[in-house]
Amino acid sequence: MTFNEFKYERPDFDQYKKEISSLVNQIESSNQPSAQIESIKQVWAKQSDLATQAELAAIRYSINTEDKFYEKESEYWDEFGPLYQEIELDFKKALVKSKFRKDLEKEFGTHYFNLLENGLKVFSPDVIEECQEENKLITEYNKLMASAKIEYNGTTYNLAGLGPFKISTDRSVRKESSELANDFFATNKNKFEDIFDKLVKLRDKKAKKLGFENYIEFGYVNMNRTDYDQNMVANFRKQILEYLVPTATKLYQRQKERLGLSELYYYDEKFEFNSGNAKPHGDAHFIVQNAQKMYNELSPETKEFFEFMVNSQLLDLETAPAKQPGGYCTYINNYKAPFIFSNFNGTAGDVDVLTHEVGHAFQVYQSRYIEIPDLMFPTCESCEIHSMSMEFITFPWMNLFFKEEADKYKFIHMSDALKFIPYGIIVDEFQHLIYANPNASAQERNTFFRELEKKYLPHRIYADAPLLEDGCFWFRQGHIFQLPFYYIDYTLAQICALQFWKKMNHDRTSAWQDYLNICKIGGLKSFLGIVQLGQLLSPFDNGCVENIIGEIDNYLSSINDKEFN
Repeated sequence: MTFNEFKYERPDFDQYKKEISSLVNQIESSNQPSAQIESIKQVWAKQSDLATQAELAAIRYSINTEDKFYEKESEYWDEFGPLYQEIELDFKKALVKSKFRKDLEKEFGTHYFNLLENGLKVFSPDVIEECQEENKLITEYNKLMASAKIEYNGTTYNLAGLGPFKISTDRSVRKESSELANDFFATNKNKFEDIFDKLVKLRDKKAKKLGFENYIEFGYVNMNRTDYDQNMVANFRKQILEYLVPTATKLYQRQKERLGLSELYYYDEKFEFNSGNAKPHGDAHFIVQNAQKMYNELSPETKEFFEFMVNSQLLDLETAPAKQPGGYCTYINNYKAPFIFSNFNGTAGDVDVLTHEVGHAFQVYQSRYIEIPDLMFPTCESCEIHSMSMEFITFPWMNLFFKEEADKYKFIHMSDALKFIPYGIIVDEFQHLIYANPNASAQERNTFFRELEKKYLPHRIYADAPLLEDGCFWFRQGHIFQLPFYYIDYTLAQICALQFWKKMNHDRTSAWQDYLNICKIGGLKSFLGIVQLGQLLSPFDNGCVENIIGEIDNYLSSINDKEFN
């Protein structure tokens, strides 16, 4: 079957509630662990049915936010999502309190029970109203972002469509296109700030209702961080500031010199060479064709996987009017099908996002044997190891996409990997500040962000961009609105991905096996358990960042980047 043939049908809430309640009663009345296990597996099957419909509705709405049918379905899931969560509370409680818990842990693993206990801490019927309102505000943000219709040179673009202009060899074009995007955010400044203010206060209220000191404490439990805490994250940020920020700042200085600029302004940062950034030498069809060749050659596992993705039409890659910005990978349970969504715009980012989301999709494809729906994907920071590592694992095939510009692309990509981490740290520290101070004003929040930029991105200059100088760059970072505290994950994973780059340079066979192992384990292990399985250094260990950045810095320093100019 192809994606268009996957059947969507709004579930019957009352029927689902009745079926789950009946199965929970069976679990609670079972006198044998084997009987409990059988009933548990029936609940998982029902959960998979429900998740399949929820994902189909979400995907189809994100593809076209003006589709009236799926707009209505999106509203349904915003309202009923928390009500379905309430139904599953009794199931989680039954498992956690089971008299056969030791037998169940032996069968399903202790990590699963840690996640169940976390789930009970972050949800109760008392916060259904807050969850519903939060869903609606997130949808409002997504619609606002998708509403951008920006006129430039006689054509209308969305935010993603402006991407190619922001890396134009003509500096005036870079400036103009960046200013047009800024104008959209400036025009809607009050809307972004109002949506976010409501979200922050709602989340703070929800966390305190559930007995947490604040939403930070809630956020760590909600993100299922079972083996690290705020102090470990703070120490990681400290390592980044000490060892990586100087390296990234040096890369920006090199960039400024090779471009021959007296100042590197914010709209110059994505433009790396006067000869132009490396670009894929073809359209979306060209990229997919060459990706198929790449994955055919990489391994038997990737060959089978990517053929399935293409043949089942599980890639929606090109930007379009009313399409949500960004990219993601999700999983459609009953069809055992990953799905990749993106907004190609003719830049190197098209290859970046494809290899990145393929990393997610390949992992979940390898984990299809796992019966527990909640463990198809691991926790978020572990997921990002798979995606970010795939970007580096595929380096040997970049000539397929970039031809003679392959080395230029690899230099830029490695540079960007390092440059990204300080920004990722800003987003994380910003969220800690926001939720520690939920009653801060809009201006105070913007000031928080701008001060963090000065700390972690000391090179950045916002010339003639009052909105950004005022600290409003964060409006465009969807995670801050949609997925609070999901961002340190990228930086932790990038440190792990850079280790895979290093391992691949020394022994591709063993490095690939390590990668395959962490894909196959799915969500059966916690973050540090997956790090250990992949034979990686923990990003939290003192010396880890210094060790990795040193080798990468040496690699980048050995390249004569001016020859690409």
